[in-house]
Amino acid sequence: MTLHERFSVNLRRVRERAGITQMKLAQLTEVDRTQINKLETGKRMPRLDTVVKLTSALDCRADELIDGMAWKPDTAAYGSYEVTEPDATL
Repeated sequence: MTLHERFSVNLRRVRERAGITQMKLAQLTEVDRTQINKLETGKRMPRLDTVVKLTSALDCRADELIDGMAWKPDTAAYGSYEVTEPDATL
């Protein structure tokens, strides 16, 4: 699973929990519905300002949207991202 895919799973889960459609989320965030769809299908990663809009519109914390994603630094080589499957713990 990639970062994009993990974010998409988290976003869809939080949006569905809020009980709103992609269209309503687009209206609340002033982000085009096609962009919301791309975020939910793992085709796009959001900018920070979009994350702020999403958390406000969905009444959630940013950590709910990035759950299961972490950066693993490595002092001897390059760091890497660690992504877990939904409902798994890091």
